[in-house]
Amino acid sequence: MHFDVIVIGAGAAGMMCAAQAGHRGRRVLIIDHSAKLGERIRISGGGRCNFTNRNVGAENYLSQNPHFCRSALARFSQLDFIAMIERRRISYHEREHGQLFCDESAQDIIDMLKDGCDDAGVQWAMPCAVHHIERIENHVEGLRFAVATELGTFRCQSLVIATGGLAAPKIGASPFGYRIAEQFGLRVVPPKPALVPLALAPETLDPLKPLAGASLDAGTHCDGGSFRENVLITHRGLSGPAILQISSYWQMQEYGGGKKQPVEIDLLPDLDAAAWLAEHRRSKALLSNLLAEQLPRRFAHEWCALFGWAKPVNELSQRELDAAAQALKGWALLPSGTLGYAKAEVTLGGVDTDALSSKTMEAKPAPGLYFIGEVVDVTGWLGGYNFQWAWSSGWVAGQVA
Repeated sequence: MHFDVIVIGAGAAGMMCAAQAGHRGRRVLIIDHSAKLGERIRISGGGRCNFTNRNVGAENYLSQNPHFCRSALARFSQLDFIAMIERRRISYHEREHGQLFCDESAQDIIDMLKDGCDDAGVQWAMPCAVHHIERIENHVEGLRFAVATELGTFRCQSLVIATGGLAAPKIGASPFGYRIAEQFGLRVVPPKPALVPLALAPETLDPLKPLAGASLDAGTHCDGGSFRENVLITHRGLSGPAILQISSYWQMQEYGGGKKQPVEIDLLPDLDAAAWLAEHRRSKALLSNLLAEQLPRRFAHEWCALFGWAKPVNELSQRELDAAAQALKGWALLPSGTLGYAKAEVTLGGVDTDALSSKTMEAKPAPGLYFIGEVVDVTGWLGGYNFQWAWSSGWVAGQVA
């Protein structure tokens, strides 16, 4: 019942950390409340796991301290994880924007991580609910923490919290990690759904109903974030990869305490809309027909109807043309919220990085306590970045825990 290291959470970060610590000769126990191992990994990427990205840097992450992730990402990079994959002879392929996926199944990643733990002598307690954690004050035999579970009380020198955030509640997401952080005096940046579809208020959504189902290649902009991918108009609001990406930036505004600004959609990301309209200033075509050369026809017609631009281009005033150009390059929609954790890919916020060592992930107020992965206030873009943070943060903690 005594271990050198206990890792709570058998996900991506937890298994990486446990295997690394075990290979150092540490006696490791990994605890998870779920009976299914690596379920978040298994369902990711349509079952093929977007396990990392060719291009990873601190600029691909959001945090109250945007520089915190640099050390871990540098010490165990995407190239290091790709090397692990290749040593295991897991075949993979690259998609747009540098995203890397397994050719066969996400189960290949889970099996690699589990085998790594088993090879390192890691012991498992699954399924096993943790009731509470206490600090051992007198450090008998160097033991610092007592972890009370349904299988009894385990004691350890180093305790690693890898319990994730609040996204995907159907497969067991919980605020457990945040509660442990607060118990030991660490601040938690209020968590929010991230990489999530955005909802629109009824007064905004109702006029857009004729556009529902439309999908288009567009740019999104908000609070310093900018992405170019598909945007989907839904019966509840906005979705698609470009919206999921920008949703994290829209959510970040709340931490600043100011009023949330709209998301702007660039419907013609490859064109100077004002110059393009000026070229067609004398056209007798309806603006909607002209736009249908650049946008899906149904969308072009319904979008023009939304603004009341039903006249031929040569009958539009300069003020109307300027307004059209501005709307085409920055169609501003103010979300009323998100579709919540059930639809979110990850969690924004988490354990405040000011309380952690960027080199080891150890909690400054509580020696021997570590936080890794999604539970930490480091949130990646869509495209394999959050898995890379799990690998990197888990690896660095595993070198010292």
